[in-house]
Amino acid sequence: MYFMNKIKPLALAIFLGCGIAAGAPALADGPAPQASNVLRATLDNGLRVVIVRDTLAPMVTTQITYMAGSYETPAGYPGTAHALEHMMFRDSKGLSGSQLNEMTGKMGAENNAFTTNDATQYYFVAPAQYVDLLLKIEATRMRGAQLTDKEWNLEKGAIEQEVSRDISDPGYLAFMEAERALYAGTGYAEDALGSRPTFDKTTGKILQGFYNSWYVPNNALLVIAGDVDPAQTLSRVKELFGPIPRHDTPTRMPVKLSVLKPITITKTTPDATGSVQFTYRMPGLQSKDYAASQVLMDVLDNARSNLSELAAQGKVLSAGAGVQPFSHGGIGVVEVGFPKGGDSAQARKHLDSVIADLLKNGAAADLVEAAKRSELAQAEFKKNSAVQLASSWSWALAWQGLDSPDAAEQRIRAVTVDDVNRVAREYLKPDARVTVVLTPDPNGKRPPNSQGFGGNEKFGSDDKLDVPLPDWASSALAKLETPHWTLDPVSMKLDNGITLIVQPESVSKTVTVAGHIDHDAKLQEPSGKDGVGRLLASLFDYGTTTLDRTAFHKALDEIAATESAGDDFNLAVPTDGLDRGMQLLADNELHPALPQAAFAVQQKTLSRTLAGELQSPQYKMFRALKNGLLPAGDPGLREATPATVDKLTLADVKAYFAQTYRPDLTTIVVVGDVTPEQAKATVAKYFGAWKASGAKPEVIPKPVPLNPANYTVVPNAYASQDQVLMGQMLDLNLHDPDRYALQLGNDVLGGNGFSSRLMVDIRVKHGFAYTASSGMNIDRSRSVFYVYYGSDPDKVAPADALVVSNIEDLRKTPIKATELDNARQFEIRSIPLGVSSVNGIARSLLSWSWHGEPLDQPMVAATHYLKLTAEQVQAACAKYLKPQNLVQVVQGPAPKKH
Repeated sequence: MYFMNKIKPLALAIFLGCGIAAGAPALADGPAPQASNVLRATLDNGLRVVIVRDTLAPMVTTQITYMAGSYETPAGYPGTAHALEHMMFRDSKGLSGSQLNEMTGKMGAENNAFTTNDATQYYFVAPAQYVDLLLKIEATRMRGAQLTDKEWNLEKGAIEQEVSRDISDPGYLAFMEAERALYAGTGYAEDALGSRPTFDKTTGKILQGFYNSWYVPNNALLVIAGDVDPAQTLSRVKELFGPIPRHDTPTRMPVKLSVLKPITITKTTPDATGSVQFTYRMPGLQSKDYAASQVLMDVLDNARSNLSELAAQGKVLSAGAGVQPFSHGGIGVVEVGFPKGGDSAQARKHLDSVIADLLKNGAAADLVEAAKRSELAQAEFKKNSAVQLASSWSWALAWQGLDSPDAAEQRIRAVTVDDVNRVAREYLKPDARVTVVLTPDPNGKRPPNSQGFGGNEKFGSDDKLDVPLPDWASSALAKLETPHWTLDPVSMKLDNGITLIVQPESVSKTVTVAGHIDHDAKLQEPSGKDGVGRLLASLFDYGTTTLDRTAFHKALDEIAATESAGDDFNLAVPTDGLDRGMQLLADNELHPALPQAAFAVQQKTLSRTLAGELQSPQYKMFRALKNGLLPAGDPGLREATPATVDKLTLADVKAYFAQTYRPDLTTIVVVGDVTPEQAKATVAKYFGAWKASGAKPEVIPKPVPLNPANYTVVPNAYASQDQVLMGQMLDLNLHDPDRYALQLGNDVLGGNGFSSRLMVDIRVKHGFAYTASSGMNIDRSRSVFYVYYGSDPDKVAPADALVVSNIEDLRKTPIKATELDNARQFEIRSIPLGVSSVNGIARSLLSWSWHGEPLDQPMVAATHYLKLTAEQVQAACAKYLKPQNLVQVVQGPAPKKH
């Protein structure tokens, strides 16, 4: 997976984990004391190893980071690191790509990788008992990758398909142009994605040279976190990785910045709304000013900042700030959103005024302190997930060049208001920025050079799909057992009808609260009032009847809490702020201010947003699918429009709130550093007086019959490829035991990654698409089966034929014994991964509860999976899957019906 943050309107996707240390990172700020759960070592060959014991769940994650990204690539080949990342999932000495895919599924694991400008990371998440297999895989790939021209030619189509998809995105193209302007003449001028012309020139020899130069133990960091024995794991690491020889790496070229000339980049976009973005050079991860720049961006992004106030006051649709950091630089982005047909020049003036005020008057001291508290609290919250815990170590050592995550926290603590203001005035100068303006226009033109990959390349070989697993893998995976279930929640019913579920966990000094009010806006919004629920949701940001917007967000800042209210509500707070946090959550949820001025702002904002949203290709695609699946007049087809929103009144919003928000339809889950008794007392204290009136409303829609076949084309003038979505209604629900047999059938068809039939047939054997998958959404009364793939327009018809033939095979012929075993193993062994973080635990318990499922639902499912036969899977597929009834929607460059 190529990883790049593309500038997108209204949603800055800022990945705080890019960049590398140059060479072996210096132990800045001095070595930190080693925690009792952390074991660190550097092997004789230079491989740095960090093992963190975390017992939240019986799982483990491995993250191996090579300090080599696009910055280190040969001149003229900026995508080499990305290309090598793809090749690392193909054949290695003693391990084929198909074996790797099958092993991943059998372990119930997840694996992927990402390439940045400065580093490439490969990661696994798996049940803890398979840590040895993960280490064996990574040791094999470190020196055994098979980088021949033959292998590269088989993979090249896949990466070109990925490139074609990304360079069809005007937001991404704008980011590329901004990056080139900001870092002209340096290794950061070109991002890691690469291009088709450079991939056409790439050879196995070039890839092998890059691999030999950089993929060596002394240029790598291995972080392991989870429920493992650190000493035993380190011993195994030494055994597997120790014999790999070290090798000197090439000298990295320093970053030499040229004088920046401010420019403006303008593009149209198919998105529903537009944006104005100011992009700046920022301090690099290894700069002493990086921590101050983090705090600066947090200050700008704070709910109480002048930037956020632009959106709260309705001057812009949205506002945000963030940074994509590199080792020795970075790109800061400050943006505002505007509606389709809106005034981008005025939005730019508003953004200019915010930056000018910051440079003139400086950052507010209380916002700086709030940002620091938030950063330090987030460091504690990372302990709630072994994956995030491992990432914090990878980030600190491999990217920031520090000795530990603690060293990064110390730098945040040391930041002063003067530091923030100095960094702002040095980096956010008006004459030192690149401005990007993206204007909504669904009828724009496809970006140049964004054609599909267009060839007959296969994305993989088809001659090694049935090779048995290596002995060291097959023996470890032979016996299937249900995993140990680690959750023991306490469920109780409060006097007012609230269902409260508490799961104590002690991995951090934090508490996470997740809540849900059972509802269905399509059933509950009064006739002619479509959109009232969405409008209500936008108003919770404006505080409560006792605390206005500024005071409310300040109160949250004071306890470093994050909170959101609505029909789904959440609170994440350090333990010592739980009482105050619960008070603020309840006040917001039960007594929102709903001021008239805010209503007027958000009504206009929603109306203008919908005007663009309803015309966007993505919305039209999913709307067409829904139109095909549901019968005419069904409540599920209701939609908000600018006309319905414009007619709403504040009284309508208040009436909907009173009708819909009821304690007897509410579930609250509390997970973390708290006892059931403490949680019950705190929730009762602040939510206990909440009362319901009248009969419970109907919140579960009636079942609908199987839909007829339908075909819809949604033109997207920007796209180089077709997105294809196929679906049908399923005549079963959550409480039908047939769901388990159908789930195994879906895993075989397209739900189990690269080893699924659709991926093998559509991608590997025929090269029609970069990816192809299937899935199901099974609910209380309505369920949907779907297939998704993306391909060039001329490949849609043959890909469709393969989809239908594969579904028919499932209906007519029992799946193979090996396929049944793989599907069972995937479903059962992946159980710990679903509840391997505090957030995952909270979300899972909440969903199982309000859907009426047992609180150990995965273990219930496992008992079914173990008993099912291939004939039962076939019977379920024959009963429910109806390829002749598939609704198909194709979004792309004016495709034709076939």
